[in-house]
Amino acid sequence: MQTKRILTFEQVAKSYHSGIVLEKVNFKVHLGEFLYIIGKTGSGKSTLLKLIYGDQKPDTGKIIFGDFDLNAVTQAQIPFLRRKLGIVFQDFQLLPDRNVYQNIAFCLRASGWNNESKIQTRVAEVLHKVGLVNKEKMLPHQLSGGEQQRVVIARAMINDPLLLIADEPTGNLDPEMTDTIMELLFKINLSGTAILMVTHEHTLLKKYPARALHLTGKTVVEYTRSEQLLKDLYD
Repeated sequence: MQTKRILTFEQVAKSYHSGIVLEKVNFKVHLGEFLYIIGKTGSGKSTLLKLIYGDQKPDTGKIIFGDFDLNAVTQAQIPFLRRKLGIVFQDFQLLPDRNVYQNIAFCLRASGWNNESKIQTRVAEVLHKVGLVNKEKMLPHQLSGGEQQRVVIARAMINDPLLLIADEPTGNLDPEMTDTIMELLFKINLSGTAILMVTHEHTLLKKYPARALHLTGKTVVEYTRSEQLLKDLYD
């Protein structure tokens, strides 16, 4: 049975002064899905993500995320929109002078949490989920790259989002830690959170197959299974 639709792109187009970046983009994401997004540099991946988290608006077409019409979302609504979104960047973007607990608690306070007891409970929950129970007092520079990425994932999950956007989450990691992060993302996905993962590491599409979106020719080509996308790319 089809699950609840949480993201819809209908005939979306976006251009800048330099020209058209996206046109006639159509796809849907349902709750609990895992999708890869791949495409060459300059194919529009960053623009696609900015359209989803409200940093840009489409020129034409329609984007619906949860209860938000992203064509009409106001600046005042953006914080509420982003509580439904978790975002994981390749370069971590942790606050260097704050420990693990403080980095995560900061995001809760910024999104309206003010009960310290509830903040402590929620931070403990997400640290347990990402396997960092005993790391809450450590500063970012005291952690390995994989541990820092797990803090970033914990921070992204703090408001129990409908959708987690992971932008090259394994790009700075060695193969062993890449596997650890991928297994964590799929664990989060199995709990019901939809995940959109941008990656240039095509080996992951074979090792961890899932649905895929290929950005090419200014639009999106959908693949039910990432293995078929790899076959089309390399055969």
